[in-house]
Amino acid sequence: MEELDRLDAAYGLGAMPAPLPRRRGHSKTSLTVLLTGIVLAAVVLMHPAGPMQAVRRLVGLDDTRLLAAPTVKGQGGDYAFTMTQRGSEKPVGWDPCKPIRYQVNPAGEPDGGAELIEKAVARASAASGLAFEDAGTTQDRPFTERLVPVGTDRPVIIGWGTAAEFTKLTGDVAGIGGGAAEEGATGHRYFVTGGVALDTDVFTTAALENRPQVMEAIVLHEISHVLGLNHVEDPTQLMAAENIGQVDFGRGDLEGLARLGSLPCA
Repeated sequence: MEELDRLDAAYGLGAMPAPLPRRRGHSKTSLTVLLTGIVLAAVVLMHPAGPMQAVRRLVGLDDTRLLAAPTVKGQGGDYAFTMTQRGSEKPVGWDPCKPIRYQVNPAGEPDGGAELIEKAVARASAASGLAFEDAGTTQDRPFTERLVPVGTDRPVIIGWGTAAEFTKLTGDVAGIGGGAAEEGATGHRYFVTGGVALDTDVFTTAALENRPQVMEAIVLHEISHVLGLNHVEDPTQLMAAENIGQVDFGRGDLEGLARLGSLPCA
């Protein structure tokens, strides 16, 4: 009874000190959970497998480019961007840690059209340091507006058409192209889809046979729009609004593409 009276005076009526063994067990459990979490985090960070890379990308821990970043030389030449980040002159471009998936709609395609697109895509990739992924053919039509289409797989669509379908294919306009952007978790906008429409009146089998470099240059010009380059007034650049015979990238074109291709991962 004397011991009960002592405990009552120390802790209050009916109170008992918490059992020390249970506290030690709780501490051990917390430590085990903490160590397990550290091990799992290390696996996610270190494991090279694709699923783990996806987890790293999801939590913003992976910034592995698919291709080496191009060198921004600052060597002059005119270039312009179709979109810039809000309140900034920094361009909107594609995530260099993801491939730019594209599909070709073969309707109206001239003989040699698929090879023409393949060559132009390879040249755009080499100049920008952005990886493209051929996702095959599709029946979807090219999408050339800036609003992102909802409920689609959203690859870039390259196809052939007429002014009746694409009203901008009038006069001397042989092709149109562009990208559509979304805002990512970091607040920066990135292109997520786009399209290129090529005029069937210009891209004929005979034209591809007789003027292959000119035809390829037109496709390359439109793909560069998809990547984020805009028109310039300098006639020595492929991105000149009016082409007077330029069939390759100029210094300004390469500078602009290098800047677009050097953006951080989303």
